[in-house]
Amino acid sequence: MTTPAAPVRVTDAEARKVAFGAFVGTALEWYDFFLYGTAASLVFNRLFFTSGDPVVATLGAFASFAVGFAARPIGAVIFGHLGDRIGRRRCLIMTVTMIGVVTGVIGLLPSYFSIGVAAPVLLTLLRLLQGVAVGGEWGGAVTLAVEHAPIERRGRYAAMPQIGSPIGTLLSSGAFLAVSTLPQASFDSWGWRLPFLAAFPLLYIALWLRRRVGESPLFEQLLEEDELASSPVRDVVRRTFPQLLVGACACFLGVGGFYLATTFVISYGVGTLHLPRSLMLTATLVAAVVEIAVLVVGGRLADRFGAARITVAGGLISALVAFPMFWLIDTRASALVVVGVTLGVACLSIPYAVSGPLLADLFPAQLRYSGIALSSNTAGFVSGFVPLLATAVLAGTGGGSWSAALMLIVIALITTLGGLLAPRLSLGHDEVRTDDPANEQAHG
Repeated sequence: MTTPAAPVRVTDAEARKVAFGAFVGTALEWYDFFLYGTAASLVFNRLFFTSGDPVVATLGAFASFAVGFAARPIGAVIFGHLGDRIGRRRCLIMTVTMIGVVTGVIGLLPSYFSIGVAAPVLLTLLRLLQGVAVGGEWGGAVTLAVEHAPIERRGRYAAMPQIGSPIGTLLSSGAFLAVSTLPQASFDSWGWRLPFLAAFPLLYIALWLRRRVGESPLFEQLLEEDELASSPVRDVVRRTFPQLLVGACACFLGVGGFYLATTFVISYGVGTLHLPRSLMLTATLVAAVVEIAVLVVGGRLADRFGAARITVAGGLISALVAFPMFWLIDTRASALVVVGVTLGVACLSIPYAVSGPLLADLFPAQLRYSGIALSSNTAGFVSGFVPLLATAVLAGTGGGSWSAALMLIVIALITTLGGLLAPRLSLGHDEVRTDDPANEQAHG
């Protein structure tokens, strides 16, 4: 099974439109998904997983948070298969619809005090469906963006779906920051629901944009030449298993490290250091703004130096700043807390910026949606348990942040290893050209 050698021609304007459409869709997906993480730290541990022990309640909330990540490989299998069989665009419309509806329904769910144990059960089931949808979203968005992009600009176009992550953080943390100004009784009864209900109108916007995006030209060529894989998920596991593992390692810091630096840190700051929740949410907002700049620059650096080198550099830098990050947070000084969270998120975003082109080069076009989805969501599956594990270790070690810093170092070094091994397994670029005369002249 080989990728067709003939060049696929797309306009530069079409590549930009596709990248923007992928960005908007992933922004909604991550807004919905991150809402749960923030709510798990601030709301669900009190209103859905009630317990006389705050640590037990938080562990219950983070366990339901982890369920979403456990479900992501299921979504990767389902939508990876469909994406490589019926098209990238169709699957992306399905995933964005699914997560938008599920998130809105969470905002309508009664609490434990209204329906008892059914509340956490239903919440966990909805989180499961969220995870299935997200499991098929990111891989498809990156695949669509990469397969529309000219080779020399893959890094910057593939970074566009990544920018959806900090935008999702900004929207979700900003929404919770706004409703957190309400009186506690109002916040607990209806205020926390508003960010979830906002998923309904946001879904309409995302669908409108997604429907205007064309199908991948490489997929259309594979379809025309009858080169589609009959069982893409099976072929990924059987034929590209080393690439699958290396891709998961390369993605680990951008996913697991992120949730350690945001979801866990919010809980740690509020529950252990007794810092205001508004401060912790503000810190994640500032970090998200800086992350956008890091992702933009990282995408361009990937075009110049290669995604693997940037991954290695980002992993090593993140390992070096792990302890300083938590030292700054432990000062309890507002400005230093913001700097600490921002520093950690900025560094771990370096490899995240380039994970799209790195993964795309590990898999042939016939298996790309499945390969990217399975790699990223294997990392996502493990990452979902990072806040849970960090909270449990923190409680077992007497509350010192050194354990979380060590965990971040381990995650960073795993990603560094992925970056080192990726070039040895890379299959190279598909030949994608643009019809923009100015672009052709600029690149020879």
